[in-house]
Amino acid sequence: MAERVLVRCPVCRREHSYTAPVYPCGCGAPVALPLLSSAAAIQVRHRTWAGSWISVSCPACGRVDEWPQPELGCGCGTTLRVPVARDRTGVAAPSAEQPPPAARTAPQSAPQSAPGAADPAPAAGPFPRPAFRPVTIRTAQDAKLAAAQYLRWLGFEGVRVAERTPASGVDVRGPGVVAHVDPSTSPAALRDVETLWLNGLNDSVAAVCFALAGYGKDARARAEELRLPLFVLDLTGTPRAVNEAAEQLIRTPR
Repeated sequence: MAERVLVRCPVCRREHSYTAPVYPCGCGAPVALPLLSSAAAIQVRHRTWAGSWISVSCPACGRVDEWPQPELGCGCGTTLRVPVARDRTGVAAPSAEQPPPAARTAPQSAPQSAPGAADPAPAAGPFPRPAFRPVTIRTAQDAKLAAAQYLRWLGFEGVRVAERTPASGVDVRGPGVVAHVDPSTSPAALRDVETLWLNGLNDSVAAVCFALAGYGKDARARAEELRLPLFVLDLTGTPRAVNEAAEQLIRTPR
């Protein structure tokens, strides 16, 4: 079974219950990351592409694949990395006892849901939506594509992605929405939030912000004042709402 551990934030000391993500091996077997419950969670201060992935061996066929490091966001704004047990070569080796495919936990790519089951995407609204299909993030352009995919899932139509970030900072645009996507390894800044809000105000459309490394405290506080939805993207391409405006955006049908 996928492990569940208690994770304590080293900044605010808040505790979170965290379940290990389960990924699909090429052989079809589910691979759950072996979490190290005896080690403390690590605060992610600076993110690197190489450090955001972990080598994991499949207990069924022995194949070694690269999967995103297990992370979660604390309500205080801190991003936490959950330690994983590894062998002497640095490869994570889950036990052979794994949950069946139907019991896979998010984040993952679109499992089949039973009739009447809740959407596997984060914070699903009170109305039915199809299963969200994330875009795995390995490049900055992938992050933009993942954000666009999520906006389409929310119901925004005609969403398109800019090949290069324009001076306005709007990476994703549609008839009813503009979005900024920060794929850097540093938290999004106050200026990013304010510039995006102004773009949305000028175009009379919704403005939504996505970031890989979270947001600075001043940026989060300003977003609260402006009611600007903030999302954090993990490397599977699954967004997570980090403020009430984002939760409200998810709950609003289109």
